[in-house]
Amino acid sequence: MSSCRGQKLAGGLRVASPFPLCQPAGEPSRGKMRSSCVLLTALVALAAYYVYIPLPGSVSDPWKLMLLDATFRGAQQVSNLIHYLGLSHHLLALNFIIVSFGKKSAWSSAQVKVTDTDFDGVEVRVFEGPPKPEEPLKRSVVYIHGGGWALASASTSWSPSDEIRYYDELCTAMAEELNAVIVSVEYRLVPKVYFPEQIHDVVRATKYFLKPEVLQKYMVDPGRICISGDSAGGNLAAALGQQFTQDASLKNKLKLQALIYPVLQALDFNTPSYQQNVNTPILPRYVMVKYWVDYFKGNYDFVQAMIINNHTSLDVEEAAALRARLNWTSLLPASFTKNYKPVVQTTGNARIVQELPQLLDARSAPLIADQAVLQLLPKTYILTCEHDVLRDDGIMYAKRLESAGVEVTLDHFEDGFHGCMIFTSWPTNFSVGIRTRNSYIKWLDQNL
Repeated sequence: MSSCRGQKLAGGLRVASPFPLCQPAGEPSRGKMRSSCVLLTALVALAAYYVYIPLPGSVSDPWKLMLLDATFRGAQQVSNLIHYLGLSHHLLALNFIIVSFGKKSAWSSAQVKVTDTDFDGVEVRVFEGPPKPEEPLKRSVVYIHGGGWALASASTSWSPSDEIRYYDELCTAMAEELNAVIVSVEYRLVPKVYFPEQIHDVVRATKYFLKPEVLQKYMVDPGRICISGDSAGGNLAAALGQQFTQDASLKNKLKLQALIYPVLQALDFNTPSYQQNVNTPILPRYVMVKYWVDYFKGNYDFVQAMIINNHTSLDVEEAAALRARLNWTSLLPASFTKNYKPVVQTTGNARIVQELPQLLDARSAPLIADQAVLQLLPKTYILTCEHDVLRDDGIMYAKRLESAGVEVTLDHFEDGFHGCMIFTSWPTNFSVGIRTRNSYIKWLDQNL
């Protein structure tokens, strides 16, 4: 059925106007529907283009990883916009988004008692597992979270009693399955503080916990304590472990250290794993280098030069003596070096190391520590992932520790990616996340 307007002539006939105004009824609605479909298709295509990134076939749950990575990239872009508008530092904004997305207040269950307190002025969350009648004293893990020394902490001005749920779930599982006391250290973050303040916080909190009267309060066996952490937290745990071996004032020593895909050096950003995973989620090389610059309160102008190793070129004398300590051509097996070649610049930018001498400090880069320090470390567990720029940091550290006489378990996951161990619950549950967490807790159970 249609409606027409035209000229009425004798006999009731109508002649169509030379400019037809007749169209089938319903045509406008069909046109709008077509436009909506085109717009929806375009939006879906744009979303798919943003989400999709090429991934190796061996990585765990690739489409889910793409979605997770797209979410994180989106949060980074929003935080960068906030920074550009002068509303907040981009890391403060990003941390706010992350913590808001997955925050969880202290909550005790029938199996695990959770309390927020402070150890010598450092915020901590303590998870106390169920007691065993046959074991009056519990074992314990001091856990240091990751996040590029800048993210994922409860120590935020907007929610001091909230902890990101991923670490909350990990620590709860550890406390329950190990019947242990887990101390999650909430060290201060960039940009509120910079290196080495994060190390000072971790050392201060751990020393306080190791006091006999504090261990007695939590019913902890002083001979069964482990220091552990993931990513940047693994870096801090390794630095603490090395520092404690040289501290004669400590009566109680650490029995174990467990490092989860730790970041351990900033001298070579072209190891095989950095070259292989240059754009791999969730930690591309460019992002990792920026985290280092932020940690040292450095200049972003240095980032591109550091990516091509201009900061440790052959003409940078300060780096020459340390280069052999992370010579991956000898520290990595052929299955990891593959056909990758070292990137060593003849001439570079000596100004970078002069302005950021922290790059060559073993407290920030535990991999370059003296052999005499390494040989005093306790039994060690290192977890690495194939699809991670930091893979080779962990493998080289394991090799150096073994050469120093330390008993090491290297636990490598071929389908793992950086950060996977904390992603174990819906909607960010990954099969490799569950397997890495189970393997980590199993090692602690057998050795602590």
